[in-house]
Amino acid sequence: MKTAIVTDSTAYLPHQLREQLHIEMCPLNVIFGSESYLEEVEITVDDFYEKVKQASELPKTSQPAIGLFEETYKRLAEQGYEAIISIHLSSGISGTFQASITAGEMVDGVEVYSFDSEISCIPQGFYAIEAAEMAQQGKCPEEILERLNEMKKSMRAYFMVDDLSHLQRGGRLNGAQALIGSLLRVKPLLHFEDTKIVPFEKIRTHKKAIKHILELFDEDAKTGVPIKASFIHANRSEIAEELKNQIQEQYSNVEVDISYFGPVIGTHLGEGALGLGWYKK
Repeated sequence: MKTAIVTDSTAYLPHQLREQLHIEMCPLNVIFGSESYLEEVEITVDDFYEKVKQASELPKTSQPAIGLFEETYKRLAEQGYEAIISIHLSSGISGTFQASITAGEMVDGVEVYSFDSEISCIPQGFYAIEAAEMAQQGKCPEEILERLNEMKKSMRAYFMVDDLSHLQRGGRLNGAQALIGSLLRVKPLLHFEDTKIVPFEKIRTHKKAIKHILELFDEDAKTGVPIKASFIHANRSEIAEELKNQIQEQYSNVEVDISYFGPVIGTHLGEGALGLGWYKK
């Protein structure tokens, strides 16, 4: 069975990699006042953070239109694909996954399997990469989905933000939690739990927060199993590069690279956010 892989822009997969693996991408939108931009298409991550500094208020975000998914699925069906696995950011923070399901029910001639990554950014991308590689090997949708669900058991991501107000205003974090965090000037570690972003632990300094993320990573890495990892940053490339080099020197079983919080996720986390995502290969 010929299977196509679709994801959305919040996976933040490089364009060249998407082309190489034949991964289709449906972009979300970031909105500054009356101007709307398709992320990863009409606005780059560097342009986004520059516009945020100049904007009088925080941008807003919106999910892809159902029609965009429908058009994408129809085009893939016309190209001869018999199945589509559509992998999206967590259903707890966006309606993108549900839009994919709705569009899949509107398209004839191809079976659409929507997959809730229950996470976002490059950890979401890890699912799309794995699925695309399996599709190229001729694996059937059931085999691919079984592997994705297996990956979910070991998928981890922890991140910290410089300013909790972005998450609070965007409705992605409980308001009381944001207020307490601001008063105490903590750098809380956040993670996804039951599809939503919740505090994992409250830590007072940036340095201690990074140290604890590395300790959590070490619990898996020291076992010696092969691990794929990525540091994720919001305009903090130098710190991400230093941490990547540290991981490479310390663990021979870890393949690590650097990714970023793009416009949509960056809107809610704010500049300066830093995270680490990984799974057991």
